[in-house]
Amino acid sequence: MLRNRWWAVVIGLGVGSPSAFAADGDAVTEEPLEMTATEDGDFNRELLNVEEQVDGLKERVFRSKATLQLLKEIVIQGASTGARATVWHVNRLGGGFKLESVTYLLDGQSKFSKTDPNGSLNETREFKISEGAIPPGSHNLSVDFKIRPTGFGIFSYARNYEIDVRSNYAFEAELGKACTVRSVLTDKGGAASSFDERARVDFELKCERISDAEQR
Repeated sequence: MLRNRWWAVVIGLGVGSPSAFAADGDAVTEEPLEMTATEDGDFNRELLNVEEQVDGLKERVFRSKATLQLLKEIVIQGASTGARATVWHVNRLGGGFKLESVTYLLDGQSKFSKTDPNGSLNETREFKISEGAIPPGSHNLSVDFKIRPTGFGIFSYARNYEIDVRSNYAFEAELGKACTVRSVLTDKGGAASSFDERARVDFELKCERISDAEQR
């Protein structure tokens, strides 16, 4: 009688059912519940979300590769279609002068500098100072020559004088063009002119498309 009342209380509280307990009062292990339709739907949504994230990462990787390729093409194309400059030194001084020092600066950077009082700079009348790529735009070439008159006869006193010839030359380098600048050191002559007035430097500029310059 007492035992029947106890089961009634358990059932009334919703704790379990008589089938959940053995006759002697020991607990009985229940079988695991199968996944409900709601849980199955949640799992599918999470799986779909993961797949979308993976696809998004793949798209970002693809765009990054495309961007890198584009940057590579821009750099390569820019190197081939930029601007170039070649600077030549030309010595057309006569026998009345000896070139002892030569200095070339392009946009403030030293490109060539040599000093030789023995006159070896007179032996090579024309040589290349520099050649290479430069940014398109305005550029400045600065030259500094130290010259000594050879002096002979009544003009032998002139050997004691050193003449400093300096000049600046501005030029424009256009995109896709190669410019050749020739610095020409000359003696303008003139019996009435002093030695320091006779020596001068002129500049010659020629620009052409890079493709045309490479074909020559």
